[in-house]
Amino acid sequence: MLNGLLDLPVWGIVVGALILTHITIASVTIFLHRHQAHRALDLNPVVSHFFRFWLWLTTGMRTIEWVAVHRKHHVKCETEEDPHSPQIHGIRKVLWRGAELYGQETDKPETMEKYGKGTPNDWIERNLYAPWQNYGLGVMFLIDILLFGVAGISVWAVQMLWIPFWAAGVINGIGHYWGYRNYECKDASRNIVPWAIIVGGEELHNNHHTYPTSAKLSSKWWEFDIGWMYIRLLQAVRLAKVNTVAPKPVIGPAKPVIDMDTLGAVLTNRFQIMSSYYKSVVVPVLREEVKKANESSHELLRRAKKLLIREESLLNENAKQKLESALSVSQKLKIVYSYRQKLEQIWNNRGVSQENLLHALQDWCKQAEAAGIHYLEDFAQNLKGYTRASA
Repeated sequence: MLNGLLDLPVWGIVVGALILTHITIASVTIFLHRHQAHRALDLNPVVSHFFRFWLWLTTGMRTIEWVAVHRKHHVKCETEEDPHSPQIHGIRKVLWRGAELYGQETDKPETMEKYGKGTPNDWIERNLYAPWQNYGLGVMFLIDILLFGVAGISVWAVQMLWIPFWAAGVINGIGHYWGYRNYECKDASRNIVPWAIIVGGEELHNNHHTYPTSAKLSSKWWEFDIGWMYIRLLQAVRLAKVNTVAPKPVIGPAKPVIDMDTLGAVLTNRFQIMSSYYKSVVVPVLREEVKKANESSHELLRRAKKLLIREESLLNENAKQKLESALSVSQKLKIVYSYRQKLEQIWNNRGVSQENLLHALQDWCKQAEAAGIHYLEDFAQNLKGYTRASA
């Protein structure tokens, strides 16, 4: 029994520990996150309860607690009420003490009441998972000892640290602090790496915050979401049903007149449109301006490249000053940046009627086509081709 029932070599024990932790990660991303918190997919009751049972064994987390904290994070993101924003609490605290912040929020009854609605409250939840919340960890400890022998103590320790570090620390911390952004949503979320395997797809955090109800977290062709792969496998054997995924732009021939269909497509695909605007208008204009700039202006323009696309609410005072300095030396760049702001205002004015939004979009395109900047004219023409019709 010293080596357990499996009697594995060291490398086998390592592989076994990684498999066990990966099942936990899959349970978090598929069940807690995409299924329970955002209702992006439905799961077969057997599959759903397996994930819930596994999380009781390996994390001691209750569904209502995880879901409530996560939903509040989305609603209050990057504010004083955000349970775990590194922009508020600091990256070190969230990275190394993320589980502590999570625990502090679960102790608030008002958070559970307001944000935990719709989570399991059946007999087994009330009589086992809730009152005996941490006993599953003890059961898992015995299972690890039985399977791996003395080495099972180390396997169990890895299991206990995996979610607190990778999910509560890395995703909640680094995922709002460092990485790349596909979309300029209004929070500081970032994609840590494009190959989302270690944390089941959660590394694609900017994609998720842009489209929180999407069951698929990858967006670009070169991004890989292993959690989505598992969902597709479950879907293939009819154990899962996908409810929503991020929209894909459908662009046809330019219409002579922008109509309600165009408006709907623009509002739906606004994040992709803004990304396209940056690549097809801002970048080529900036490139031309840098080439003809004098020595002092050259450096100002070069440093402003990332600031020209950044969500304005995320710019600090220093960044705003750098951006203003760059725009002051290039009238052409100032024009395309102002058109970007005007376009954003259209979909930010949600209190305005659809008719007024339609007129605003029509006016924007007319003015863009008459601005005398061919990149802007081409973009406006392309915008007229957006449609909600299926491809």
